[in-house]
Amino acid sequence: MAADLAGISRLRNVSTRSISPENFDGSPGGGGRATEGTGAAAARDLGPGWKISPSVDIAPGETFDLANIREPGRITHVWITTHTDHWRTLLLRAFWDGASEPAVEVPYGDFFCNGWGEFSQVSSQPIAANPQGGFNSYWPMPFKESARLTLENTSEVVATVYFQITYEIGGDYSDEAYFHAQWRRSNPLPDRTTHTILDGVEGSGHYAGTYIAWGSNSSGWWGEGEIKFYLDGDDAYPTICGTGTEDYFGGAWNFDVPGHGYQEFSTPYLGMPQVIRPDGLYASQQRFGLYRWHLPDPIRFHQNLSIDIQALGWRSGWRYLPLHDDIASTAVFYLDRPTASRPTTPGFDDMEVHIGKEPVPDLGATPPREPRS
Repeated sequence: MAADLAGISRLRNVSTRSISPENFDGSPGGGGRATEGTGAAAARDLGPGWKISPSVDIAPGETFDLANIREPGRITHVWITTHTDHWRTLLLRAFWDGASEPAVEVPYGDFFCNGWGEFSQVSSQPIAANPQGGFNSYWPMPFKESARLTLENTSEVVATVYFQITYEIGGDYSDEAYFHAQWRRSNPLPDRTTHTILDGVEGSGHYAGTYIAWGSNSSGWWGEGEIKFYLDGDDAYPTICGTGTEDYFGGAWNFDVPGHGYQEFSTPYLGMPQVIRPDGLYASQQRFGLYRWHLPDPIRFHQNLSIDIQALGWRSGWRYLPLHDDIASTAVFYLDRPTASRPTTPGFDDMEVHIGKEPVPDLGATPPREPRS
């Protein structure tokens, strides 16, 4: 943050552009010209320039282009919002420099550290999630030729989405790495295995951070496991090995404040902003959201990188207990190329979490999800 503040007074020969439903291509003087859109009925007494196109409706199965930029630049800010029920049914992607494979492919909510379909305040430097689902990304996303950001609606209902993407053009981005984000889920984690966060990424770059939506499937403490970073040819043993899950995310002693239990926290670089406690009925499992941004301490690699994390609790006799938890991780890194080895694209069933408080997830959903024959 201090570096950003120190540099704000420096003059730079770049231009700022913004893409939103009021200016789909970011053109100069192109905002507020809409004559049709989701707000046309509300603005019928006022006319053009009065919030005629504040949002878009993404139909079931549709992929919508949030931004399609055809010149060198850098995305500096993304603001976006939609109903909470869509946070695990929308799939966010980013493509750099005309690549056919995405560098970013992450469920919408997980990208903004809200993977469980319930709002959690996040007050970090690159990600801010504000009431009631105002999601902000400040991750710098540079590109040398072009950028395309999309949202795919994997659900069976329309998703209404409001967004604004701010970017700059005119600078020199030739020596900047590409932004990547990958999502993986183990649900449940198989016996005596680790959860893969990143696998076989090749090239030169640096690892920038982790978000995990962690669902506990058993009683007792769930975070005894270590996180391991395999760098530049590491085989059976890693170069970097953590000491415990809560340690990696900046906490200690089970995140347990005596008399209170799990204590939520959110700081610029790390936090556990979300603790979802059982309600005694259908929301039966404890669930957590945790993030760790390697901004002052990026993990540099020059050949390849793989990362995994253990899920360990305790059993009798002071022995570790391998757990079978629901672990969904988002890995953020910068790489010297626009594509990387990545997991299989997740579908609706792969991403789904149980939303609401009803026995069937469709009950009480917004918009309503009717039974199908």
